[in-house]
Amino acid sequence: MGEKRRLKLGAMLHGVGSSTSLWRHPEIQADASTNFELYKTWVQVAEAGKMDLVFVADGLYINEKSIPHFLNRFEPLTILSALASVSKNIGLVGTVSTSYSEPFTIARQFGSLDVISGGRAGWNVVTSPLEGSALNYGKKEHPEHDLRYRIATEFLDVVRGLWDSWEDDAFVRDKETGVFFNPEKMHVLNHEGEFFSVKGPLNIARSKQGQPVIFQAGSSEVGRDYAAKHADAVFTGHDNFDDAAAFYRDVKRRAQTFGRNPDHVLIFPGISPILGSTEQEAERRYQEVANLVSIENALDYLGRFFEHHDFSQYPLDEPFPDIGDLGRNSFRSTTDKIKRNARENGLTLRQVALQVATPRSQFLGTPVQIADKIQSWFEQGAADGFMIGASVPHALEDFVEHVIPILQQRGIFRSEYESDTLRGNLGIPIPENRYAKSESGVQV
Repeated sequence: MGEKRRLKLGAMLHGVGSSTSLWRHPEIQADASTNFELYKTWVQVAEAGKMDLVFVADGLYINEKSIPHFLNRFEPLTILSALASVSKNIGLVGTVSTSYSEPFTIARQFGSLDVISGGRAGWNVVTSPLEGSALNYGKKEHPEHDLRYRIATEFLDVVRGLWDSWEDDAFVRDKETGVFFNPEKMHVLNHEGEFFSVKGPLNIARSKQGQPVIFQAGSSEVGRDYAAKHADAVFTGHDNFDDAAAFYRDVKRRAQTFGRNPDHVLIFPGISPILGSTEQEAERRYQEVANLVSIENALDYLGRFFEHHDFSQYPLDEPFPDIGDLGRNSFRSTTDKIKRNARENGLTLRQVALQVATPRSQFLGTPVQIADKIQSWFEQGAADGFMIGASVPHALEDFVEHVIPILQQRGIFRSEYESDTLRGNLGIPIPENRYAKSESGVQV
């Protein structure tokens, strides 16, 4: 019999939060998005709670209507490299786009983070949903949705090839003989593809976890296929059990179809628990934050998902406007869901905007109620783990202090780290070097 399946947990480090107005709360540091001391505290809180990873998201385009966190925040690889020095076991995962980067650069940067951290790096592979991103990179137009995924497929293949440039025992460093490396253990990629031409080799060796862990967050059809074929872990967002369980089954099935072990493709729904000593206190904390959001802020927030569309031109209390295919080439799965929800429930624009800007967490209540729901989703096939977001002040600290001990007592979450690498803690195997494998013909 195999080891008992254990819940995985990650923390989203999101500065002043993902809302338009959380920064106005008296208990939030208004400069949180660029406050290194605060990020350092958060990563140490998460590590004290034995969480698997911290995650830093990113975007490449802003305008005057962007939420405060997006206007002024750390670039992921920079902050994660700094956090590597103040942590020991927790994984360090960041978003970098395949649409506006070069494979050699990204392979080198994540390879460096992986070595700096001793094998704790993870890359959230994204295809940049915001059309305006093209304007910051000298491009005339933003690649179409499915084309972005074709680019991403080749991009990741190149990066993984570069990560295998050096076999694990390539660097001899023998001072007596003067042999620094074994040339037979160095491999040149010589990639010539549809989108990229990359010679190699990469100028940094593999870490002790082999390669950074690959995360992905697409929920469209092509996004699910990409995740099932390439990702080690998948970030997703579902506000009810049935949708989460359907997504879980679907991605695992696709992974199996691609010849992969579905247990090695971990599904992480994102949740924002709101805790209180009673349900009433949790509800009060939610209302406290929701009341900070004006309808103008909510319309701006909604617009971002639809290529920064100006929703203020429509009547607020009439049915959600027919905007056709708008949003199809940006956050497709999210915009499809917003439009479908509005249509099926007959919602007005005001209702949709406030719902999107101040989502009501399904995980709202006492610590025991939150733990019960997490355990239920985990044991009934809707999640392998959860990404914990903060929609109210002190959300991470509250979760670590009050919910994690319950999950530990129930035996579904670790009390100590199994490993000092991200792969080791997630239970994902080390990928063998493709060249060593092809030379030996056996598992190495």
